[in-house]
Amino acid sequence: MNWKGFFLPCTPRGCLELILRTGLKDLSGKHAVVIGRSKIVGAPMASILRSYNATVTMCHSRTKDVSHFTKDADIIVAAVGVPQLIKKDWVKPGAIVIDCGINSIADPTSARGSRLVGDVDYENVKEVASWITPVPGGVGPMTVAMLIKNTLISAKRDLFGTLKNF
Repeated sequence: MNWKGFFLPCTPRGCLELILRTGLKDLSGKHAVVIGRSKIVGAPMASILRSYNATVTMCHSRTKDVSHFTKDADIIVAAVGVPQLIKKDWVKPGAIVIDCGINSIADPTSARGSRLVGDVDYENVKEVASWITPVPGGVGPMTVAMLIKNTLISAKRDLFGTLKNF
């Protein structure tokens, strides 16, 4: 589906943009695992991926043995809010890993006494993933960019009164 000209939730739209920018243009038949079922990220992300004909498995904080699903995934979108939940051995070599999590953990070496991490164990998973987003600095800036995109779509609608040529 071409979502051009439509409002989409900013974080899922940013995740989609990141996935498509990896060079993977055809999501049809790819196995995507979305971890998290929120109405803001998880549920719309799963719906968007399905609209691209990906086979989507949705997991959440109560799913038993999440790794059973992620080990076979071509795409993992983590948005469950559990610090560093996704481990290296949970990820299929070459998978695309999008980390939407933002969690504060204790870090005595930091001036603040804490640091931000995602839902993915970034330092280890980056060894097997073909693409992975960092936290902070990955999905967050894309969310802001997609908010600007939605604002632009709205302005064009207001000025031109149509969805044509978006």
